[in-house]
Amino acid sequence: MSILNAYNLGMSFGAVDLFGGVSVTVHEGDRIGLVGPNGIGKTTLLLSLVGQQRASSGAVNVSKGARIGYLPQEAVRAFEDKKRTVNEELLAAFKDLRAVEASLADMERQMAEGVDDDELVARYGEAQERFELGGGYDYHTRIAQVLTGLSLDGEVADRPLTQLSGGQKTRVLLGRRLLERPDLLVLDEPTNHLDIEAVEWLEGMLSTWEGAVLVVSHDRYFLDRVASTIWEMGRWGIESYRGNYSAYTTQRLERWERRGKRFEEIKARLEKELDYIVRNIAGQRTNQAKGKLARLGREVEAIHAGGLEIVDRFQCVGWLQASTDLSMERPPSKVNEV
Repeated sequence: MSILNAYNLGMSFGAVDLFGGVSVTVHEGDRIGLVGPNGIGKTTLLLSLVGQQRASSGAVNVSKGARIGYLPQEAVRAFEDKKRTVNEELLAAFKDLRAVEASLADMERQMAEGVDDDELVARYGEAQERFELGGGYDYHTRIAQVLTGLSLDGEVADRPLTQLSGGQKTRVLLGRRLLERPDLLVLDEPTNHLDIEAVEWLEGMLSTWEGAVLVVSHDRYFLDRVASTIWEMGRWGIESYRGNYSAYTTQRLERWERRGKRFEEIKARLEKELDYIVRNIAGQRTNQAKGKLARLGREVEAIHAGGLEIVDRFQCVGWLQASTDLSMERPPSKVNEV
């Protein structure tokens, strides 16, 4: 079952197109590593996927009821109440559960005072079941594990958030996101502020994570341990590779070798057609040459916009339909442009 679907996302800033053509799906249990060159827009894409920034084009659909937890690279302005201590901020992840806990304590007090009410007993039983299913009997243990795993225990746990460094604040927010257990956990460079022991602890947490994970990281060893799918982001979309980062590097090389061969095949065919056009554009076969020029121009423009894969679409749906789908604004019309 899918948690999130994005179709044809694009982001532009004025006349500058940062990226476009991003269509992806995140399913339950996915472990996705997002990679790509610096400046390609990985963080901007994450912001669009989690609903914090609207894309210039395309759409994002999140399954009804699905919860998304997002960790930015820096968490300086991420907290609602900066007067809280570290421990209080992590406790806030269990706000609803603690409300049930308080309600149980109140009903226990009433029953201890001799209130004999069948409705009270029934409400107590229902609340106790919700409390147990929600992890009410182990949430303090989970908080302690997060504090220790992210080196936030000891006297740091009682410090107000305002007294923490930027890296410590990011670790606190990471801890809260882990405690909230969202259906999709989105992490932007989560290892930047972690030491080796904390990185290993996080790897262990993610290995047993019940939801889906989407993570941006430059740490290839971290991606090797936590990712089972790699998304490579480029200017015109995302390519997906099965396996961890090491598997991705092998598959990527093989894929580009195949494309190199495909490019040479397409280039040879286009050059042959161009030669025909040049020789016949002003001769007896001028109509045929002009027809080839129009088709060739659109095909070259489509390849420029959509990559070599667009050639296969030509064969399936026809060059005119395929090029129309790309919404090309200016098909080449001159031999020198081709």
